[in-house]
Order: sequence, then structure tokens, then C-alpha cells
Amino acid sequence: VQLVESGGGLVQPGGSLRLSCEASGFEFAKYDMNWVRQTPGKGPEWVSGIDRRAETYYSNSVKGRFTISRDNDQNTVYLQMDSLTPEDTGVYHCAGRRSIGTLVAATEQNLYHAWGQGTQVTVSS
Repeated sequence: VQLVESGGGLVQPGGSLRLSCEASGFEFAKYDMNWVRQTPGKGPEWVSGIDRRAETYYSNSVKGRFTISRDNDQNTVYLQMDSLTPEDTGVYHCAGRRSIGTLVAATEQNLYHAWGQGTQVTVSS
């Protein structure tokens, strides 16, 4: 079971980034996929999720700015991040959980069946 994130980096406020997470070792199409971020000085924050039916969910802090999507043929989930602010700075982890019919918007790593190493996003001028 492996999740590998990419696409992080340094961006100015108002800019955009697109994160990718490639999965292997499990039946990706049967999993709900999420993004969880760890921001400096704060605990983990659930950011967004997409269930196996491709229904999407967002935290209030990113709704309207971030877009999650998935490609089951490529075993990949994406997070398009627009209108970034310094408060979006952090390590973004991709996390997968076998679908139970309702997406679980968890922050704890032990509630997921797959967890990536994370990619750093820094929003700064």
C-alpha cells in the first residue's frame, strides 16, 4: 500500500498549485480519498475528500478555492488549489480509506488505510 504525493512548492499569495497523489498496492476505485494538511503551530486539518462515486467534500476554509478530483484509470487523486493564502502553508498528506458508503473526514492517520509522506506547500511573498 503506497501513496506518493507531488506538486508542492513555493507560491506567492493568490497563486495556484496542483497536487497529485499516485496510489499503488490497493484497489483505488474502492477507496475514498482525502487530503489532510499539517500547518505550522496547529494540529492536522482535514481539507477535502472525494468518495468512490466521485462526490466531493471540502472544509469551509478551502471551499470555493480548492477542487479535488480523481482518475481511477491512473490511480491518482488531485487537489487543484487556487487563490492561495499564507494560511494554506503546510504539509499536505494524501490519505485513503476503504469506502463504507459515507466519506469519513478524519484527521487522524490511524483512521486511514493508506497515508502518504506529504508534500510541502509554502505560500509566501
